[in-house]
Amino acid sequence: MKDPVVKERIKGHLEGVTKYDLQDRAKVRKWVRTFAMILNEPLTDLLENQLVNFIIDQKIDPNNMLHLVKLYTMFR
Repeated sequence: MKDPVVKERIKGHLEGVTKYDLQDRAKVRKWVRTFAMILNEPLTDLLENQLVNFIIDQKIDPNNMLHLVKLYTMFR
């Protein structure tokens, strides 16, 4: 996300997210769809399901610095 405008839009959607939100399949699916629209990325149903499953499987805690570093290195 090199475009600062896009980055800020996505950060705005994720502000205040908890680890419980990131384990809620419905919320994660909504975010995946929203971010795909923001990034102008077409998603098939299969790809959307794979992304949702990946995010849930990571068991991300946005308040845990170790989890955030792990994500940063994963997508660098």
